[in-house]
Amino acid sequence: MAPSRGLVAGFWSFSPRTNCERTGRVGKPAAGLATMASLTIHDFRGESVGTYEIEPTDLAPRINKQLLHDVVVMYQANRRQGSVKTKSRREVAGSTRKLYRQKGTGNARAGGRRSGVRRGGGHIFAIRPRDYSYSMPRQAVRMATRMAIAAKIRDDEIVIVDELSFAVPKTRAMVGVLKALGCAGESLLVTTAGHDPNVYKSARNIREVTVAPAADLNALTVLSSRRMLLTRAALDALKKQAAAAGLS
Repeated sequence: MAPSRGLVAGFWSFSPRTNCERTGRVGKPAAGLATMASLTIHDFRGESVGTYEIEPTDLAPRINKQLLHDVVVMYQANRRQGSVKTKSRREVAGSTRKLYRQKGTGNARAGGRRSGVRRGGGHIFAIRPRDYSYSMPRQAVRMATRMAIAAKIRDDEIVIVDELSFAVPKTRAMVGVLKALGCAGESLLVTTAGHDPNVYKSARNIREVTVAPAADLNALTVLSSRRMLLTRAALDALKKQAAAAGLS
């Protein structure tokens, strides 16, 4: 998955928790937002049918890269299975008998063959299964999602389509729409206002294309794709969510 060019360089390494994820403080603004963006609305054939006026500040008052980093790392940590395990010296197969007498052989003293310093022995500090998941304040997580979308608007990485629907699932039809919109050949997040089974089934076999309704978006899914394809209704729903949160 290709990260967004303007935001997530260096986001993908795991790091310890920060004060931001413990307190949920947004802190100082890390990047400014344009006052107004005029997005072209396309139809199925890729032709312009209008414009969509939106201020990125309608979604987020500013872009805080540190908050975005913390939220992305949290989602990645929560995906970890934590099932890795190695054997200690008591768990590996082998006798506990001393290999040879303590003195008189000229060799270095040694105990059993299961010792951690010998080949085939147990790990001295054996790794045990653990839970890597943790949580952050809900308000901070939702703000990070809106910041990620606002950053896509600022970086001109969003394509608006008037309507996206299919009578029956058809991958070929979806491929044709993406080519007409100039979105083929790169990682893409397709966002609809609600769950549309036909759109999902039409796009699930296309490489590097992900489909998610507006209500299921998060900072990781938004920033994982190079570009974002939204329907007009999906963008309206996102603006309504931001207004309901009192941020517009």
